[in-house]
Amino acid sequence: MQDPQTDSAPEATRFARVTVVVPTYKEVENLPFLIDRVAKVRREHELDLDMIVVDDDSRDGSVELVAARPEPWVQLVTRTADRGLSPSVLDGMGRAQGDVLVCMDADLSHPPEAIPAMLHKLQEGADFVIGSRYVKGGSTSDDWGFLRWLNSRIATLLARPLTNARDPMAGFFAFRRSTFLAGRDFNPVGYKIGLEFIVKCECERVVEVPIHFEDRQLGKSKLTFRQQLLYIKHLRRLYNFKFGGWSQLAQFLTVGGLGTVVNLALLTLFLHVQVPPRPAVALAIVLSMFFNFVLNRRFSFGESRKESWIRQFLGFMSACSIGALINYAVTVLLMGKAFALRPQFAALVGIATATAFNFVASRYLVFRVSHIRPAAMRLRRDKSPRKNP
Repeated sequence: MQDPQTDSAPEATRFARVTVVVPTYKEVENLPFLIDRVAKVRREHELDLDMIVVDDDSRDGSVELVAARPEPWVQLVTRTADRGLSPSVLDGMGRAQGDVLVCMDADLSHPPEAIPAMLHKLQEGADFVIGSRYVKGGSTSDDWGFLRWLNSRIATLLARPLTNARDPMAGFFAFRRSTFLAGRDFNPVGYKIGLEFIVKCECERVVEVPIHFEDRQLGKSKLTFRQQLLYIKHLRRLYNFKFGGWSQLAQFLTVGGLGTVVNLALLTLFLHVQVPPRPAVALAIVLSMFFNFVLNRRFSFGESRKESWIRQFLGFMSACSIGALINYAVTVLLMGKAFALRPQFAALVGIATATAFNFVASRYLVFRVSHIRPAAMRLRRDKSPRKNP
């Protein structure tokens, strides 16, 4: 199949210099083919292009292979600490000297032939350009199964509040170095580093160039179920970064909704086993507070989990005790003769009344460490790129 980007690629933008960052781990089989294809693009479009291969200490011969290559514009950096795709990309871009930074995988799934078209879009004014599978003209290998396709689509939908891009999880993208340097608070987890840059570099005009995404032929895929879970964690961080307190309020209300279900279920159970109504209401409130603490510490205010959970638990129970008293008082009042509501309905109103107070107390008293924005990650900018021995 002919790649869409090779059909009518425009003349490459005359940027002074382009740096391609390639994070790798055990990709020695693919590297020769990737370098050859990038070299051809570099030669045919007369690009001042260099490549930084950022290897996570693969020990598979990648260092020796790059050292033996004749291309002086290719360097390899070996990382032995804080390994992972996202930290590798950040390290490589911190070292890069190009006016434009391009990130792509080493497994040949991303076609280097699309780079000129991506540079052209930047010249036209784009802030961030994605090599996309999902725009018109883009495609994926025929052997993509339904479950893999569905997984990708769901992941895209979850990222929609952050960007309107059709393929925001793509690992093939380009943007100006000045845009990268303007970003702040980089702390990605997992594989979706492009989405991190779109949000934290405040890229407003995101443009997509169609590519054919090819499944790897050599080596082993690094995508695991754990990486999919890290993607959810990453999304939560980005929601908090972009939407601040509104994002945490939404998470808090979601946890509160689950806590409400627990509260009503316990209340119904206690009443069923003949526990008197007032003690049943109080016991259901206390147990649902335990439930809410665990989920809020894990999700709504997850950045503060480094603090002592015992201290946070005591603080949460103390801070929310006023809310619990409000909940209890309203519930008992509505169950009384003046209103005579069913216990479950009365409890629902009591929970709603106390929720606002509980959120404020949790956000500003119990989990306040998560609202102190850390200093922007200091990136290493090595003025003299080198090859590691």
